[in-house]
Amino acid sequence: MTKFGVVQMNSGAIAEDNFDVLEGQLKQLRAQGARLVVTPENTLVFGKKEDYEKYAEHLGHGPLQKKLSQLAFELGIWLVIGSFPIRNNDGTLSTTCLVYDAAGNLRASYEKLHMFDVDIADNHRSYRESDTFKPGQEMALVDTPFGTLGLSICYDIRFPQLYTALRQRGADIIVVPAAFTKVTGNAHWEVLLRARAIETQCWVLAAAQCGAHEGGRETYGHSMIVDPWGQVSCSLNDHIGTAWADVDLATNSAIRSKMPLLQHARLQCAMK
Repeated sequence: MTKFGVVQMNSGAIAEDNFDVLEGQLKQLRAQGARLVVTPENTLVFGKKEDYEKYAEHLGHGPLQKKLSQLAFELGIWLVIGSFPIRNNDGTLSTTCLVYDAAGNLRASYEKLHMFDVDIADNHRSYRESDTFKPGQEMALVDTPFGTLGLSICYDIRFPQLYTALRQRGADIIVVPAAFTKVTGNAHWEVLLRARAIETQCWVLAAAQCGAHEGGRETYGHSMIVDPWGQVSCSLNDHIGTAWADVDLATNSAIRSKMPLLQHARLQCAMK
């Protein structure tokens, strides 16, 4: 078994303050023996468009990414940063998941595919993620000493074809860093996570933002780790904190052997 952890945050617009909180939480999880940790969407920057513009860096370069790399190295953990604003060569921004290994190397990145452009009955009301970020074009997986990670971010969770494709390409563990709204989280967060775990027969590591943010935005929290049978192994409430679970990939194998969903599927996912 390997201990995996999730971090729950209430990030704001100042990256340095968020980093200090993150560092403390990661140290707590490392003290518990965590070997891989997932952090929420917008880990270091959660604000307005100008805030993301201020802190955006080119992939693999910049002081904030250097600090994240060093932190992974110092703690000796695989660190999944839920999302970070990456500046593309054409000047646009992507909200990008970053995966560092225990030596501090950037091993994978994933640009969020699905933009959260919706209207919600809360104080923020209108969400238009595509006004700030350019959607990604490709799925991403990364091999780790603990199994193959399939990467996703927040709103992606509503598109099961992505997760089917990740499973078909070898995912053992799926990460879902998020900043779910309080309204949609209360209605759908847990049921979506458990459904994706059941469908893919993968472990799901979901790290979330929580609490009130500027602009009237409220996020749901309730970070959790779900096993391949759809059972919640650990979870948080709506406050800042950490949670961990012992993950055994033998669980995947046993469930997949008894219920071979991939072999029984009559319709194959056509995503590339």
